[in-house]
Amino acid sequence: MDIEEFLNSAGVKFKRHEHAAAYTAQEIAAEVHVSGDAVAKPVVVRADKKDVLCVLPASHKIDMGKLAKALKAKKCQLVKEDEVAKLFPDVEVGAEPPFGKPYGLPTVVDSHLAGCESVIFSAGSHRRAVEVRYEDYARLAEPTVADFSMHL
Repeated sequence: MDIEEFLNSAGVKFKRHEHAAAYTAQEIAAEVHVSGDAVAKPVVVRADKKDVLCVLPASHKIDMGKLAKALKAKKCQLVKEDEVAKLFPDVEVGAEPPFGKPYGLPTVVDSHLAGCESVIFSAGSHRRAVEVRYEDYARLAEPTVADFSMHL
């Protein structure tokens, strides 16, 4: 998936951020000089037997108990990196976009991120990120919003 092409085709205005290699969402925040609260961190979780793309602020971590309750699942666990790479074969490992729908995954966004005016996320590369208005992101991602994270 070419994130910029995806955004352009949907008529979404975005700001491109070229930066030094960043391998975590917190590193992206540091590279583009913003709070980790506004950087979207996508994490694939297996809720019972169903994979779900969870998107939360870089400054937060998933509370698996809250997530399981929000997803009405008995058990939630992180999906291993090699499995995530197979789910997102067209982007660099660890630079997955926060859009599950194009990959057949439901998307759930943490309520802390949903409160942001704009969000920044990896554009499929460890050296490029994009910034969009949250309302545009939500229109494209069609996420469920839930409270499932806690501040680091």
